[in-house]
Amino acid sequence: MSLLQSPLSRMAKHSTAWILAAVLVVGAFVLNMAASGVIVDIYTYFCINLMLVLGLQIFMGNSGILNWTYVGFVGIGAYASSILSTSPAVKEMAVANMYPSLVELQTPIIPALIIGGLVAAAVAAAIAWPLMRLSNAVGVITLFATLIVIHVLMTQWDNVTNGPRTFFGVEYYTTIFIAAGAAAVTLVAAYYFRESSLGLRVRASRDDRFAAMACGVSVVGVRYYTFILSSFVAGLGGGIWAHYITSFSPKSFYMAEAFVLITMLVIGGAGSISGATIGAVIVTVMRESLRQIEGFLNNSGVIDFQVYGLTELTVAILMIIILIWRPEGIVGGQELRLPFVGSKHRSAESADEASS
Repeated sequence: MSLLQSPLSRMAKHSTAWILAAVLVVGAFVLNMAASGVIVDIYTYFCINLMLVLGLQIFMGNSGILNWTYVGFVGIGAYASSILSTSPAVKEMAVANMYPSLVELQTPIIPALIIGGLVAAAVAAAIAWPLMRLSNAVGVITLFATLIVIHVLMTQWDNVTNGPRTFFGVEYYTTIFIAAGAAAVTLVAAYYFRESSLGLRVRASRDDRFAAMACGVSVVGVRYYTFILSSFVAGLGGGIWAHYITSFSPKSFYMAEAFVLITMLVIGGAGSISGATIGAVIVTVMRESLRQIEGFLNNSGVIDFQVYGLTELTVAILMIIILIWRPEGIVGGQELRLPFVGSKHRSAESADEASS
């Protein structure tokens, strides 16, 4: 039994990421063949949101710091990749006064997506070191203020972003397979980061900052590198989102979207990728269902007034209930495991203990 113990232990420990990733990819193939276009669009958007939520989980779930700035880096990646991948002729129409040097830039879409993530990571690296020295309410407020700064720059720097107006003409690239593949890769990466030495040290700084420092953990350092990695995923996900939606404005990267991503993570459980995935599923299903209900009520004449905000209200109430009933989220900090592998592993351990 001892020969089987190590492989079974590894299977039980690391089954979560690979099973969830496989489900994402298989689901994309099945829905693309059998489902309607609306369902395919919803699943594609879900995969993009899942990638963004997992990027948020890398920092927020492991450090315990509410990262309002995250959605700003999504916007940086979206604008950077869109500017790089869009043809000069389209950019001249979309942003009339764009810098000539930016108008002439054009790269293939995949390098543009990667560069967009790198630009977001570079901005994070430039501003994050003093921010990572802060904790608790002070840190959250400072990150929220940083989001405001990023949003103001996006709305006012019209030579790059077209200001508060819509940036349009982005080439459509993100299919259901690209979105599912990107979400699957991010899911595996987020899981193995959580299990890595850096992930362990970040969680140690979350659980007890002073004890972690006493054990030799550089709290500021581990938070800093984790914040940069999270921002890279945000920028990459922003580019993938931009090449799916093809037109957007700075308001797409502000409070409303930040609230949606944080809600997905909090409802499922910020401490694990299983929680992030389940939260994304729940919120996506709720939002799409409530939008259909809201549209039916407004168009059917069942009631004599228009209903607005039903989706946001219901999601907010659910978030309040979850925070009161189960503050750690539905899943909490645990990962879903293969039950049959786990049971065999426990049986093997029990047999070894009995024989000894």
